[in-house]
Amino acid sequence: MQACQKSNSPPTQRRQPDSLSDAELLAQLLHTRPANRRDLHQAERLLQSFGGLRGLQIAARLPTCEREGLDNSSASQLQVAYELVRRQLKQSLQRGVSLTSPAMTMEYLQTVLRDRRREIFTCLFLDTRHRVIAAEDLFQGSIDGACVYPRIVAERALRLSAAAVIVAHNHPSGVSEPSLADQAITRRLKDALLLLEIRLLDHFVVGDGPPVSMASRGML
Repeated sequence: MQACQKSNSPPTQRRQPDSLSDAELLAQLLHTRPANRRDLHQAERLLQSFGGLRGLQIAARLPTCEREGLDNSSASQLQVAYELVRRQLKQSLQRGVSLTSPAMTMEYLQTVLRDRRREIFTCLFLDTRHRVIAAEDLFQGSIDGACVYPRIVAERALRLSAAAVIVAHNHPSGVSEPSLADQAITRRLKDALLLLEIRLLDHFVVGDGPPVSMASRGML
């Protein structure tokens, strides 16, 4: 057995990631070498300029001319980090996780849909025990909306042998209040799925605040 030697690495290298500040985490992410004081100051300036981690995430997707102070390399690294988180969440759902509470569902949907620049319509296909069979983005559109075809949702649910479906879409405007069009498409989806004896459990609308459950609003 060898004797332990005192480490000369900077304090942020010895600490666990969950004990680091936002700026320290950002500095670690954006620099392959150990982050120094200058890197930390740069990370703090970025967080202040863009209003925190969420603002940075949004800025990373913008054209270069719209994110002054955030270079292409840093923007790419931020996008990669976000995409890794998104895929990890999606894969964890696809391992047969049972969605036992609206909170669990909302956490996933908020992560994958909030801050998207275009409207995305996603579906969670579930078995009889409400375990996730698949999570898929079926439609996407412009800033104002996406065309949703109940027949395609029903066909996909049937192909996957789903017993139930949860659907969701984002409002790029940030307003999570369901529109009249949202309510109309929900009724059409519910009717189309009922013909196949498949339940529509909920339709979530994702905006800046907490996602809105249309089932909890009595809109199903």
